[in-house]
Amino acid sequence: MALLPGLGAAQALAVPPQELPLWPGTPPGSEGLALPQRIVERSTDPALPDRYIDGIGAPFLTVYRPRKPDGRALLVVPGGGYQRVVLDKEGSALVPAFAQEAGLTLFLLHYRLPGEGHRDARDVPLADAQRAIRLIRRHASGWGLDPDSVGVMGFSAGGHVAASLATRHAERVYPAVDAADALEARPAYAVLVYPVIDMGAHAHPGSRSKLLGEDPDAAAVRAYSLQNRVDASTPPVFQLHAQDDEVVPVENTLLFEAALRAAGIEHETLLYAHGGHGFGVRGARGTLAAWPSLAIAWIRAHAPLPGEGDVP
Repeated sequence: MALLPGLGAAQALAVPPQELPLWPGTPPGSEGLALPQRIVERSTDPALPDRYIDGIGAPFLTVYRPRKPDGRALLVVPGGGYQRVVLDKEGSALVPAFAQEAGLTLFLLHYRLPGEGHRDARDVPLADAQRAIRLIRRHASGWGLDPDSVGVMGFSAGGHVAASLATRHAERVYPAVDAADALEARPAYAVLVYPVIDMGAHAHPGSRSKLLGEDPDAAAVRAYSLQNRVDASTPPVFQLHAQDDEVVPVENTLLFEAALRAAGIEHETLLYAHGGHGFGVRGARGTLAAWPSLAIAWIRAHAPLPGEGDVP
C-alpha cells in the first residue's frame, strides 16, 4: 500500500517512498491476530493531509530517500496516544525540511499499538523500534548510509517510544528472528518533541491507559516512567516542548532533562512559551518555527560522519 499522498515534497526524493516490512512473517507476540488495518483521513484539504493508521498487525517502515543524501539516517516515530499512529503531521510533513533540504534519509515507523491484542503488549512498540533500528543498520550500506549515524526522533507518545529506545535499547524484549537482531539497537542520538515521559503524576492519561491499562500498579508506573530509566548508556538527547501544552504537560520534558543532567548525558532542551501540543512542523509559528533547523544542526553535530571530525 502506498501511504504517501501526492505531496510536492515527494518529487524531490531520489525514488518514490518505499515500504519495508519490519519482520519476516508474523511479528513475535502477534501470533494468531487478524487485525484489519485502517487508514483514516481527517483533513478536507488535499494539500494538508492528516491521516492516521491503526489495526497494525504487520508493522513496517516507509523510507524517504532524498536526492542528495548526506549519509545519515533518522528513525521517525509519530505520536497518536498509543491509540493510533499519525502519518502526516509528524511523518510525511518532515520530508521537505529533514530529507529534501537536510539530506537525511527518513524511516517512518508504523509500530504496533499496545491495545490491539498483542502478547506482552506494553513492550511491542519498543520491540518494533528496536527491530527498526537494527534493520536500518543491516541495510545501511545498500542505502549509502553510515550505520553509526542512525538516530531516532519521536513525537508525543512516539516520544515515549523513542525515549524507551534511548534508555532501554539493551533490553531483550523479543526473540531474535534473523541476523539483523545481532546488531546494536542503541540510537546515536534521540530527538524528543513534546514527548510522553512520565506515567505518574504528569502522565498523559490516554497514553498511560493504552500502554499500562486503567489501573496500573506502582511498579509498572515507575518502570515505564522513562526518567527512571536514564543511565550512562543513554545517547545524547535534544528535546523541545511548549510550556502551554495542555495535553502532555511540559513536566514530562523537565523530568527527563533532570534525569539526563544527573546522569551526565549530553543534552539540549528548548522550552517555548507558546505552541500547545501537536504542532509538528506545519503548526509551528513564530520562534517555534525554527526548531527543525535547530534540530538538524544538532543532529549533524552529534552524528558526525567519517571524516567530519569529532563532536565539538
